[in-house]
Amino acid sequence: MNIAIIGAGVAGLTAAYELTKVGHRVVVFEAADKTGGLASGFKDQGWEWSLERFYHHWFASDDEVINLIKEIGQEEKLFFPRPITSIWHKGKAYPFDSYLRAALFPHLSLVDKIRGGPVAIYLRLARNWWSLEKYTAHEWLTRWLGRRAYQILWEPLLVGKFGDYHREVNMAWMWARLHKRTPRLGYFVGGFQAFSDALADRARSGGADIRLNAPVHAIQAAAGGLVLRAASGDEVFDRVIATVSPGLLSRLAPELPSDYLEGLKRLKSMGAVVLILALKHQLTEGHYWINLPKGEGFPFLALVEHTNYVESKHYGGDHLIYCGDYLKPDHEYFSLSQQELLTRFLPTLSRFNPDFEPDWVRTSWLFREKYAQPVPPVNHSHNIPDLATPIPGLYWASMSQVYPWDRGTNYAVEIGQEVARRAISDAGLAGGWN
Repeated sequence: MNIAIIGAGVAGLTAAYELTKVGHRVVVFEAADKTGGLASGFKDQGWEWSLERFYHHWFASDDEVINLIKEIGQEEKLFFPRPITSIWHKGKAYPFDSYLRAALFPHLSLVDKIRGGPVAIYLRLARNWWSLEKYTAHEWLTRWLGRRAYQILWEPLLVGKFGDYHREVNMAWMWARLHKRTPRLGYFVGGFQAFSDALADRARSGGADIRLNAPVHAIQAAAGGLVLRAASGDEVFDRVIATVSPGLLSRLAPELPSDYLEGLKRLKSMGAVVLILALKHQLTEGHYWINLPKGEGFPFLALVEHTNYVESKHYGGDHLIYCGDYLKPDHEYFSLSQQELLTRFLPTLSRFNPDFEPDWVRTSWLFREKYAQPVPPVNHSHNIPDLATPIPGLYWASMSQVYPWDRGTNYAVEIGQEVARRAISDAGLAGGWN
């Protein structure tokens, strides 16, 4: 078949690779000038490796992406350091990435810790997430952990990640975070951009035509297939796989039934704003990731010192810091200038290191995406659309559909593989909502 894929992120590239393996003609349309989507990176002068625009890593349990890396012959480039991930409480960062460190955390009572142990074990071992999605994480964790433990450990994460939606998020989403995550975190030699480029090269070697700087303007049903309207002209395809946001899908395919379009509008999501700083000196004492409660007055959710995870020698000796936040798409951070955000963010860095001075900053970069974190309410499985849309031959695969798992490249690989299988097995049958 003649198949178009919109988006050269990890899901789109995976689908392209899978389809070319079985002999289909594939054209990938990507609006940006590089592959990778949200996992794409950039490289400054003097750097050996690229750096992700938005912080990324893999877990040792991310079987789908690990197996794909092995399949495309890149296994030797995958490695798993064990960085320190921490939480901030009352003016200090506390490592919190093992049962021992949790047990040693001084701001929980013995009763809190005794209650927390069985809950953590249950969530690690439980398989039936469907029984959890009917509860909010707020009510379930408060009930089983106690109010104090919830307010110290988990409420700041939910507030930081989902803002005003934090009490709507269901417990299945939280289960997924705790069920599969590991202390060892995976990375790729050269960065995630090198991974997506390697995957793109394998798809190209199978015959895929990957077109960069090639935005699509519309998808329309037509006799004999689907018409893709792009800057390069109109083309007809047997199948179209869109790996885009719900909002963009609704704009590209307004011929979708009105009830389906309304369902897309009901899929809430948060955006992401990340300010990256190249510092002359190390900021923290070995912390890779520090979750920051909004109640402590920080202007961002997480401080991620990438070079406490991957050595600074790969970045010309720069010490690289992410100051990241998840925000509603209408938040002012999406319109403030880079300098305005620097003015807000830099003064807080002295709280991590009293020696910090603004002249430590060699340079900085600002990246923003309005579709970065889906919001999963109670019983969210009923809101997830099938990969096949109501238009025969049109498929949609996005991070809004990887639920209960959190968005990430491992699940982008998984959904890319699944949508490729569906596109060649459904014989043009239309779908809808689960």
